[in-house]
Amino acid sequence: MANLPSVQTLYAVIDDTWPAADSFDCGPFLLRMGQGGGSRVSAAIAKMPATNAEIETAANTMFEMRQPALFMIREQDDKLDAQLAELGYVIKDPVILYAAPITTVATHRPPHKTVFTTWPPLAVQREIWAQGGIGEGRLAVMDRATCLKTTLLGRTDDRPAGTSFVGISHGCAMIHALEIGDPFRRKGLAAHITRAAAFWAEDNDADYLTLVTTQANVGANSLYTSLGMKVVGHYHYRIKLE
Repeated sequence: MANLPSVQTLYAVIDDTWPAADSFDCGPFLLRMGQGGGSRVSAAIAKMPATNAEIETAANTMFEMRQPALFMIREQDDKLDAQLAELGYVIKDPVILYAAPITTVATHRPPHKTVFTTWPPLAVQREIWAQGGIGEGRLAVMDRATCLKTTLLGRTDDRPAGTSFVGISHGCAMIHALEIGDPFRRKGLAAHITRAAAFWAEDNDADYLTLVTTQANVGANSLYTSLGMKVVGHYHYRIKLE
């Protein structure tokens, strides 16, 4: 898409800002050790075409790693997608990648004392994440990211109410783990945190604000579209159910 980073760039940004604990080659696949960091750091990535036997070897290796047989299907992986479907792998979590120039989102700052940047994250942020199902495995991903990074703490009604993680790579700031506490949702805080992330990114010389969210998250998709962010690409997973 003109004037926006390519989907291939965003794949690289994801890997840099939300890194696996370790990775290694297994035939045509790159296998990643997630250690509880979620599908994004646990799924195998195809580096070249694979045979069915090589798919089976990769799946067995993931089982040995105590991880599900999970493959990330990116936009160049149509053949692999068809192979996995034929082998009984089902689609999991279709994802949308968004991007916008920083200046599109950084139009006006959140109200005074609404959003603060901090690293490392505070205990109250960890509590908010934990309440939303973002546990120690994902916090470990944030900790091991070597890119320029920060977290944002949002407040509503003078109370800690939301948080997110942001990292910069390839000129793109990517938002991860945006979580708003249940009592504070639908009050505009997610938009404030997103705009604050854009201003932080602008201050740190990023050109674009980016993020990923599932297709099923209707509220998030509506928010990011309303802020002027555009769809750059997609990916999904294929998983073998036992």
